[in-house]
Amino acid sequence: MDAFSSTFLSTLSQHPKSLLSPNSPNTATSSPSLKVYSVRIEERPQKTTTTTSTKPAQLPQEKPNPSPYTPPKATPKRQLPIKPKQVEPSFPAVIFNAFDDFINTFIDPPLRPSVDPKHVLSNNFAPVDELPPTECEVVQGSLPTCLDGAYIRNGPNPQYLPRGPFHLFDGDGMLHSIKISQGKATFCSRYVQTYKYIVEREAGFQVIPNVFSGFNGLTASAARGAITAARAISGQFNPTNGIGLANTSLALFGGKLFALGESDLPYAVKLAPDGDIITLGRHDFDGKLFMSMTAHPKIDPETGEAFAFRYGPMPPFLSYFKIDQNGTKSPDVPIFSMTRPSFLHDFAITKKYAIFADIQIGMNPIDFITGGSPVSSDSGKVPRLGVIPRYAKDESEMKWFDVPGFNIVHAINAWDEDGGDTIVMVAPNILSVEHTLERMDMIHASVEKVKIDLKTGMVSRHPVSTRNLDFGVINPAYVGKKNRYVYAAIGDPMPKVAGIAKLDVSVAESDRRDCIVACRLFGEGCFGGEPFFVAKDPNNLEADEDDGYVVSYVHNENTGESRFLVMDAKSPNLDIVAAVKLPCRVPYGFHGLFVRDSDLRKL
Repeated sequence: MDAFSSTFLSTLSQHPKSLLSPNSPNTATSSPSLKVYSVRIEERPQKTTTTTSTKPAQLPQEKPNPSPYTPPKATPKRQLPIKPKQVEPSFPAVIFNAFDDFINTFIDPPLRPSVDPKHVLSNNFAPVDELPPTECEVVQGSLPTCLDGAYIRNGPNPQYLPRGPFHLFDGDGMLHSIKISQGKATFCSRYVQTYKYIVEREAGFQVIPNVFSGFNGLTASAARGAITAARAISGQFNPTNGIGLANTSLALFGGKLFALGESDLPYAVKLAPDGDIITLGRHDFDGKLFMSMTAHPKIDPETGEAFAFRYGPMPPFLSYFKIDQNGTKSPDVPIFSMTRPSFLHDFAITKKYAIFADIQIGMNPIDFITGGSPVSSDSGKVPRLGVIPRYAKDESEMKWFDVPGFNIVHAINAWDEDGGDTIVMVAPNILSVEHTLERMDMIHASVEKVKIDLKTGMVSRHPVSTRNLDFGVINPAYVGKKNRYVYAAIGDPMPKVAGIAKLDVSVAESDRRDCIVACRLFGEGCFGGEPFFVAKDPNNLEADEDDGYVVSYVHNENTGESRFLVMDAKSPNLDIVAAVKLPCRVPYGFHGLFVRDSDLRKL
C-alpha cells in the first residue's frame, strides 16, 4: 500500500534462486525467521556540557532561481550525513519524554502487529542509514543509453526506532536514487530534509507524533495531543513549519522535482552532478499553496500542467487546483458537495475532466470515540465517483455517480470517449477495504475498467484482471488519453511485490478473459516494488506505446542483496536486459520516478 500520510494532523500547520530468474513458479514467500536489521535506537540523548538551545530547527529554504531551466553555475557540495550536535535535553523535554513513555507503556502500548515496531520494521522493512554517492556494478547485461538519467524512489525510513506504536506509513521519507550515465550507475540514499526530520535529528528523539499509530482511541489521542501541544508551546517545534514526512512519491512539474507526502507541502529536491540528493526546501508556490497537497498530482504530457488536490477533516473536505508549466498555481476550487471527510489518496484526469473517488475509508468519529483509529472504513457508505471539468473555476458542474463496491486507493489512468460524453477509468478496486490499514496482507485489489455515461448517468464496470495487482503504471506520455498497456505490481501479499504483470486493457469488453499478456516473477524470496515505465525514445511520436523498459528495485531476502532491474517492456516474459548490484540494502518503499538527464540538468 501506499503512504497514507494523513492530512488529519496537518490542521495544526499553516538465494540462491537469483533475482535474475525467468518466470519461475510463484513460490515467493517471506522467510519464516524474523530478521531485524540494524536500526538507530535512541532511548535518551547522550548528555554533554553543551549549552541547551530551545529554538526549533530551521527549515531549509529553497533559494529562488531566476529561471527554472537554468542549470546551477557551480557544482553543489556533496551532502554528507549530518550528525547533530548532542545537547543535554531541557527540563520540559525530559518531562514530555517521560509522559510519552508512560502513554506507550500503560495507556496505548503497541499490542497490535500493525503498529508493533518489532513486526512492522522487521526484515527488509527495517530502516537503513544514508549512503553517499557510490559506484555500482552492472552484473548482468548492459544499461541502455536511453536510461541516462536517474530512477528515484521514495519510501518510509524512520530516523529513530520508536518506543511506542508505529505504523509503516509513519516513517520519515528517504529517497533511493540510481543515476545512470553512459552505461555506468551511481547509487545514493538520502533523507528528505523535512522540518520534522531536522527537528528530531537535532533533538535526538521523536518530537512530533505519528499520525496513523499515535492517535488511536480517545484517551490515547487526548494524551498525545496534550503533549504535542505542550511541546509546541515550549518551543520544541513550530507546527506552522509543517509536520509532514514527504515519504510517498516524487513528481516533476513546474521546472522542479518534488518529494511528496499528502500531509504537508511539497519539498523541492535535486541531484548533484555526482549523484547526491539535495533537499532544497519546502515549497508553497509563492504562498498560493495552503497546508498540503496530494502525493499523486497528474502531469499532462502535452501541456506540462500539473493537476492536484488536497483533502482534510475540515470543510471544504476537498479542494482542486492546477499548477501550470511555469509553476504558477491556480486558485483553489473548493468541493462542498463532498459532505464528509473521505480518504482521497489519488485521482485521475482526462483531456476534459478530473475524476475523484469518494470511497468507504474516511473519518469515523464513533469508532474513534470507542477506541478506534481516526481513519477507518464505513461499510454502510456507498462509494461514488465525482466528475468535474478539469479547468473548472467552481464546482457548479461537478457530478457525482454512485458506484457500489468500488473502492480505489490508486488510479491508473482515464480518458474521454464519444466526444467527451463518456469517461473510461482504469483502477485497482480493493475488495477488502476494511483491512486497508490494519491487515494489508489481506487486501486483494482487482483491476477494473469503469465507464461513466455523462448523458444518462449510467455506470458500467468489469474486471480486466482478477490477480492481486496494485501500483499500476503506464507510459507517462499517455496520461489523460486512451492507453493500451498497464504495468502493475503483483501482491504476494501486499505490501510485498512478487513480480510485475503487463496488462492489455484494449481487450474487447465482450471478452472477459484476464488481460495479463506478460509476467515476470522475481523468484523465491525475492520481492520488489512499484514498476516504472521508461520509453526508449519519448520524442518519437510514432513509437509503440510499449517500446521501452520497466525498471524497479528488487531485494533478495535469502542473500540480503538488493538490485536494480531493467526489463524489456515488449517481451512476453519482461526479459531482464540489465541488473545492477546495489551497494546496500534498499527497503521496500512506495512510488518512484525516472528523470532524464536533460531534465536533471535544469533543476
